[in-house]
Amino acid sequence: MARVDQEQQASKAAAVKGCRTAKQQQTTEESNCCELDLEARRLLHELQVYQAELENQNDELRRSREELEASRDAYAELFDFAPVGYVSLDRGGGVLELNLAAANLLGMARGALGGKPFAGLIADADGRETFERHLALVRQRAGVQRCEIRLLRNDGAVIYGQLQSVALARENEARYILTSIVDGTARRQLEEKLQNAHDKLEATVGERTRELTEANLQLVREVQERKQAENTLVQFLAEIKTLKDRLQAENVYLHQEIAQVHGAIVGQSNALKHVFFRVEQVAPLNSTVLLLGETGTGKGVIARAIHNASARKDRPMITVSCTALPATLIESELFGREKGAFTGSDARQIGRFELADGGTIFLDEIGELPLELQAKLLRVIQEGEFERLGSPRTIKVDVRIIAATNRNLTDEIRTGRFREDLFYRLNVFPITLPPLRQRKGDIELLVKHFVAKFNKKIGKSITSVSKETLDLLEQYHWPGNVRELESVVERAVILSQGEALAVLDRFESFSGSVGELEHEVKVMSELEHDHIFQVLQKTAWRIEGEKGAAVLLGMKPSTLRARIRKAGISRQ
Repeated sequence: MARVDQEQQASKAAAVKGCRTAKQQQTTEESNCCELDLEARRLLHELQVYQAELENQNDELRRSREELEASRDAYAELFDFAPVGYVSLDRGGGVLELNLAAANLLGMARGALGGKPFAGLIADADGRETFERHLALVRQRAGVQRCEIRLLRNDGAVIYGQLQSVALARENEARYILTSIVDGTARRQLEEKLQNAHDKLEATVGERTRELTEANLQLVREVQERKQAENTLVQFLAEIKTLKDRLQAENVYLHQEIAQVHGAIVGQSNALKHVFFRVEQVAPLNSTVLLLGETGTGKGVIARAIHNASARKDRPMITVSCTALPATLIESELFGREKGAFTGSDARQIGRFELADGGTIFLDEIGELPLELQAKLLRVIQEGEFERLGSPRTIKVDVRIIAATNRNLTDEIRTGRFREDLFYRLNVFPITLPPLRQRKGDIELLVKHFVAKFNKKIGKSITSVSKETLDLLEQYHWPGNVRELESVVERAVILSQGEALAVLDRFESFSGSVGELEHEVKVMSELEHDHIFQVLQKTAWRIEGEKGAAVLLGMKPSTLRARIRKAGISRQ
């Protein structure tokens, strides 16, 4: 029993102990569960914090990638649309890519060169050797290298290209897959790539800035040179203005002098009064005038009178003697020429028609004008326009034309030496000047006028002309008309010793008949013809110069040419 009790007590004690153990174990498990719950919560919190940090990093990586893509797009656009050609090569010289400017420069599509050696575009062996040396220096990263070679375009044309090359680190293309791992390597790589892109952009901007600086310096030099040229031009313009003012003053003075010399037409005969009447009729108009009459009748004086009585009197009257100029120069004298228009024309020359614009041009001895120039003169009369020699530009002028001749233009038209249509254009208002032999009543007035003129010129004081002298002068035929009378009076003033005009040596035969005088004139003309012809043969028909015929004959070249034409002398 006791044993049973002991066993029961032991059993109870074991039960109690087991119960205590179970409670302790339950308590321990509950404690462990609490600790696990706290740990899980802590881990969950840390995971949430880490996930937030990861999302921030992903946002930052996304922004960096977007910035990198924008930078790459900007560089792609800069590369494609750069104003100069760019070609990307591998280390062996093969073409990787090229921009639009380079493709246009080479005349081929951008994809046509992919993978092909750039040396294949070089036109010659020397250029290929130069390019190999150039490429070797670039591989050594010796900085920007330059060389000049000849390149062959796709159409076969050869161009000169200047290469400027530099070695760049080529980036490898990669794809990153995002995975609960934190790594700053990708971010660092993105920062380095962005920094590299920034450095490349800075280098490009620096290079462009250097080019713009050089261009600006060149522009400054050009501006300085232009300012110097402008200053020189201002000085020239000032000198031209001074010369122009002086020329205008001289022109006014010459107009006054000409008016004093030619303003008075001496004579009171009915024949001359009729000329005055005709001048008064036509002077206020712009009509073309044709003055007819023998040599020495005063056609130039009448032309001046018409101009001075017209509305153009304040503008110049330009005189052109068609006999005083060689036929080869008449055209350039009338219409002007540009520099280099013909051999020897080393300067630009304004023609007489331009000088007479707004005024009057007097074409003396129009019958001597070469036939080929008569058509151009006709155009000026009809259209008021012409071109300078050596220039296609048409020049418009407003010029009144007064022409004069001692020839019978009707006979000239009949023989084909003068254009009939030009004659009709010139013969709008003809005025015939009478020869001196038809107005002998004016000889006394003319003699007194010329005596006063040469008294002042020579310093003589001749005050009278005897009746015998006047009768002698009036009996002469005067083939040279007023010009011959003026020459005779000048010679007489020089030879006269007292206060009376004495006409001596050249008028001993005045008492002879007109037929005898004409015979003498004919004989003298033949002698003059033979003398001039002999001198021309002696000088090999050279007129001007120290050994020319004009010097040997003691006359001006223009006068000799007129005598040659008048005498009908021609080279055999």
